[in-house]
Amino acid sequence: MSSKEWKRVALLPGSFDPVTLGHLDLVIRAATLFDEVVVAVLENSSKQPWFSAEGRVLMVQREMSSLKNVRVVRFAGLLVELAEKEGAEVVVRGVRGGSDLEYETVMARMNAHLRPGLDTVFLPSSPHLTHIASRLVREIAYLGGSVKGLVSEKVALAVETRAEEKRAENAFTTRRSAE
Repeated sequence: MSSKEWKRVALLPGSFDPVTLGHLDLVIRAATLFDEVVVAVLENSSKQPWFSAEGRVLMVQREMSSLKNVRVVRFAGLLVELAEKEGAEVVVRGVRGGSDLEYETVMARMNAHLRPGLDTVFLPSSPHLTHIASRLVREIAYLGGSVKGLVSEKVALAVETRAEEKRAENAFTTRRSAE
């Protein structure tokens, strides 16, 4: 392969449940550093996501549609296998602080062990977005708070709708167990 044909492909994995402004910022920044960014939406049966894998893929695709060098895929299994399939030599991970960095460093070392040559690039979150986490977005929405400024308007609507459904499910379950 000539150097003209060589592409720097990066894999950016996550659950994106839901996709936040922090995620979007990370993908935009990665898209300026690499020729192609493959956003990999994790399908993990051990987690209880608010949105289905298909729904999260569609949500991320909609949010990233203006980025021409970004593709969105769904995956389950080992990240190193997806990296091989996609031709990615780099995994991009966002870090908000020390605890993120510690966890992500262990994961990066394991991925490098499983697939020598697979590097991980850590991008610190933008200071104005450091406080945003999908888990907190879900919790705020479930408790009836506003998620504006944490997710896009379209995602906010989906999150608020899902929060209403979750509250209704919980109320129903609570009433049934009390009977």
